[in-house]
Amino acid sequence: MLHGPVTFRPLTRADLPLVARWLEEPAVARWWAHETTREALEADFGPSVDGRDPTQVLLACTGGRPFGLVQRYRLSDEPGYLEELAPVVAVPPRALSIDYLIGEPDVRGGGAGTAMLRAFVADSWIAYPDADAVLVPVAAGNVASWRALEKAGFTRVAEGPLTPDNPVDPPDHVVYLVRRDG
Repeated sequence: MLHGPVTFRPLTRADLPLVARWLEEPAVARWWAHETTREALEADFGPSVDGRDPTQVLLACTGGRPFGLVQRYRLSDEPGYLEELAPVVAVPPRALSIDYLIGEPDVRGGGAGTAMLRAFVADSWIAYPDADAVLVPVAAGNVASWRALEKAGFTRVAEGPLTPDNPVDPPDHVVYLVRRDG
């Protein structure tokens, strides 16, 4: 349950043990399948923390308490991913994409994901004034994730095969979109 509005702050190295704990939570690990060693976390998040990677990684907070991780990036900065998406969906030219998780079990449910997504999209329009859309592929089996997107105003625009984040999953994905103009 949320205790106030959702705010965001940049991820720091001091946050990596918290992120490791979240990535080990069964509800998160199921979909993220991410190594949690210090070396793996440094390799994946360190470049963003240092500003060497254009992906912005932030912590979602409520009442001053971090409860989730969100990251955003211009799809144009990820040519390999654009190439993979092209057969599945028409990508708007200035689209962003986002990845997200709620790490604190006591915050899951009750609309927390939807609130986080709405706040993050609003923040993204400010951070990227030229962005025209946010496009989010989700593993088709991750129903809680795509329902939160729907409740946050995203529309399903495509379905198709993409490389899953967790190798145990099939390639089936659903793709959601929200445009700046609604």
